[in-house]
Amino acid sequence: MKLSISPHDRLGVETHEPEDIRQKKKKPPPPPRSPGPKNRFSLWALKWCFILLIWFSFFGGAVVLWYSYDLPDITKLQQTERRPSLTILAKDGTKLATYGDLHSQMVDIKSLPPHVVQAFLAIEDHRFYTHFGVDLIGLIRAIWINYRAGHVVQGGSTITQQLAKNFLQSQGLYGVSDRSFRRKIQEALLAIWLEYKFTKDQILTIYLNRVYLGSGTFGLAAASQHYFGKKSKDLTLYESAVIAGLLKAPSKYSPSNNPQLADERASQVLENMVREGFISEDLKEASLALASSTADNFRGSAIRYFTDWIVDILPTYINTADTDLIITTTLDPKLQSLAETQLQNVLEERREVTKVSQMALVSMTPEGAIRALVGGANYKKSQFNRVTQAFRQPGSSFKLILYLAALEAGMDPMSGISDLPIRIGSWSPRNYKYQPRGQISLQDGMAYSVNTVSVRLAQQLGLSRIIQTARRLGIKSPLPNNLTIVLGTGEITPLELTAVYAVIARNGLSVEPYAILKVTNLEGQVLYRYQAPRPQRLVDAAVVRSLTQMMQAVISYGLGKKAAIGRPAAGKTGTTQLDKDAWFIGFTPELVTGVWAGNDDNTSMDPKKGSPSVKLWQLFMSQVPHSAAMFHSPHSEGGSTPSSSSGQDITPEPPSGGFIDQLLDDLFGG
Repeated sequence: MKLSISPHDRLGVETHEPEDIRQKKKKPPPPPRSPGPKNRFSLWALKWCFILLIWFSFFGGAVVLWYSYDLPDITKLQQTERRPSLTILAKDGTKLATYGDLHSQMVDIKSLPPHVVQAFLAIEDHRFYTHFGVDLIGLIRAIWINYRAGHVVQGGSTITQQLAKNFLQSQGLYGVSDRSFRRKIQEALLAIWLEYKFTKDQILTIYLNRVYLGSGTFGLAAASQHYFGKKSKDLTLYESAVIAGLLKAPSKYSPSNNPQLADERASQVLENMVREGFISEDLKEASLALASSTADNFRGSAIRYFTDWIVDILPTYINTADTDLIITTTLDPKLQSLAETQLQNVLEERREVTKVSQMALVSMTPEGAIRALVGGANYKKSQFNRVTQAFRQPGSSFKLILYLAALEAGMDPMSGISDLPIRIGSWSPRNYKYQPRGQISLQDGMAYSVNTVSVRLAQQLGLSRIIQTARRLGIKSPLPNNLTIVLGTGEITPLELTAVYAVIARNGLSVEPYAILKVTNLEGQVLYRYQAPRPQRLVDAAVVRSLTQMMQAVISYGLGKKAAIGRPAAGKTGTTQLDKDAWFIGFTPELVTGVWAGNDDNTSMDPKKGSPSVKLWQLFMSQVPHSAAMFHSPHSEGGSTPSSSSGQDITPEPPSGGFIDQLLDDLFGG
């Protein structure tokens, strides 16, 4: 009998159930679960993000390579290129102004007081020490603010980006006004590269030594010296705020051009410093309170009218390209200061009562050397030079030429002429506060500026003679070809007309106004030196003597008697129709001074309180130091020229004539 063990009875079998029953109880394995919709999207997104990252990296790298291949070498960052500087000096060597690009020694931020650096950070980039060259937070904020405003009101550039922009422009890759997409990309790339190559302190140091801060100054050290006359390490909190505020618009916020705007901008800088925790509110208020004591440092001087003119005319004397120059001028600082002070005094006194807003003064030697020049009431508000650029009607001050032509035609100061009303067609010239006498002398006609006399005289002489006389004395401006010419209806600059009077002050010899004595380079090499041209006889000496006598009568008893200064002087008033212009031009043996007053918009002045020009001329000339020199009066055409450095005078015997003798004794010293 064969024995066998059923597989179900073997050891290790867990159950003795029949196989068929076991098969029924055993469940088949569940089919594999397919991923849900959410998981499928995540896998798809991950896949495409990876693919896009690859493509983005590829194209981003290509863009970086494309925009960075021509970036300049950043080792040139500490090299500077600049325009030539011009230093303008007075005749005694006093520095009047500087132009061009001014640089100074490099400053290290570690040597600066904390408030100096903090002022720049507060107004320009308060997250400077935390960003990587591009401030994404600041950029997004600026975009949002500009979007809401509808125009650009805030920038998002960091200090590093500003340095990068400055560097790109200095290397000639972009212009100042360039706003192209390429420039912005290169600016950002260069900023990031600078952050990689330099430390934050190094970047800030380079920035403070390269940045433009107005008036031709580059760098903090140059600006500190220019605006405040001190080293940058000595700047006060308020001064630091003023300089930091210049970055937005150097010309607009310049303390020398616009002190009020500079003060407002400095206040904003200080407010930002408070907000960033750099200073307290009390310290801010204290610095603003002290600002008033230093406000005078910010006031632009009227000397700039003169120095701007020097810069304008300099190229006619010498080639100024690529050379640092020192220009010595004819200006006398004491006379200039006197002119500026008295002009402001007269304006303050007469502005409301006379309705005058502008005045101008130029004073020169009889040989034409400019000693003082004030081109307007306020250089900060208007840089227009009314001495050299304003063409105004001279009014009766033009009558000097008329009476000169009459004397040259054979008349003399005592020649009689009718002062009765005259009508020419529909035109009838009128006199100002003058009662006709019937017959008066030429001298009285000039002294009282009688218009009817002037027109009659012009009729007798003829227009061609008057115009030729004007041209001979140096007037190049257009002149009207009608009888109104003698009433000063043409237009001329104060400089041009004052030079005409200088011809008489120089005894009839030609005068060419000049203001530049010498030009040298920084090594002292003389590139130009003034050489006085040989003077030409324009007016006979005897005629000059008669005309000077008539002009002295203007001050002695005529319309210009308020111009009297207690010593010999001669001059002529001038007023235009509707009192739009007021002039007084006159001379002493030392100086010829012309003054104009009026309004830029041609509105009328009120003449009731007297001429502001006469007032200013008197105040200025009465305080001018004078010598014992007399008016020069050579004997004849071929006589000696007026005294130069030798001081030699040639004075003829005065003619007889009672009152005239006394007048000439007073004028010429007998």
